[in-house]
Amino acid sequence: MNKKLGIMIQWKGVMPAVTTKFTGDDGLDLAMFETNIKAQLEAGVHGIILGGTLGEASTLLEQEKRTLVREAVRIVSGKVPVIMNIAEQTTRGAIETAKKAEEDGAKGLMMLPPMRYKADDRETVTYFKAVANATSLPIMVYNNPVDYGIEVTLDMFEQFAECSNIQAVKESTRDLSNITRMKNRFGDRFKILSGVDTLALESLLMGADGWVAGLVCAFPAETVAIYELVQAGRRNEALEIYRWFLPLLELDINSKLVQNIKLAEVATGIGTENVRAPRLALIGEERKRVLGIIERGMATRPELPEYKNINSTV
Repeated sequence: MNKKLGIMIQWKGVMPAVTTKFTGDDGLDLAMFETNIKAQLEAGVHGIILGGTLGEASTLLEQEKRTLVREAVRIVSGKVPVIMNIAEQTTRGAIETAKKAEEDGAKGLMMLPPMRYKADDRETVTYFKAVANATSLPIMVYNNPVDYGIEVTLDMFEQFAECSNIQAVKESTRDLSNITRMKNRFGDRFKILSGVDTLALESLLMGADGWVAGLVCAFPAETVAIYELVQAGRRNEALEIYRWFLPLLELDINSKLVQNIKLAEVATGIGTENVRAPRLALIGEERKRVLGIIERGMATRPELPEYKNINSTV
């Protein structure tokens, strides 16, 4: 049993997996990073997640990751937790990353199974538990077998239950019934956050506790409105926004999701399209297609109801 737990997170609500902002000469654009984080806070998000796929974590230097954590902690000023993603190849590296995130002020971790090596179930469980036992930070397991090749099964979660700081799952299996399986087996032991934009509303209606979102990077208010309206039982209003949003959300389910979402951030004035090589900005017909989707979304952007501080009883 992990005895170190000293930090609590409410694993619920909308938690943006934010993009990393770069300057034209490939440095960190901390000014635009702050602009975007402040827009997320203004919209009412419930946490900030750094260093995920959208954050181009695989291209970031260690010091850049630490800078982003420290800057995010400064900007949010205690309003919401800052959560750092762990995507490492070794157990030792994951433990070190967790340690540095905690030193830099992160309040939680999102954690993938080991990268590159396809660990079996025993190895994967041992990996997660080793990190959990080495940190006081609460952990959300990132379960995405579609993109990362390792499924974290319910039997594996059974073994995680003894680690008090393994508290949540980012559910990205694309199997909506997995939410019900988790609830049936574990009750509320593990909080569930949808990790797939195009299944987010469906997941919330099936009992998910929150949404780790991508297009929220460009459209924070619309994303939070959907969540808050569902919580208040105003599902038809949530559905109306979601139907408008779906063509944009589909930009997240694509190998060029980073470039797509950064173009959307440009359209809403809270980002740039600078990416880090080997990624390159979109060109030609691909760029034209994505811009067309964004332009149609902007032209038909709905007027939102007052969603902040609404009665959250269903």
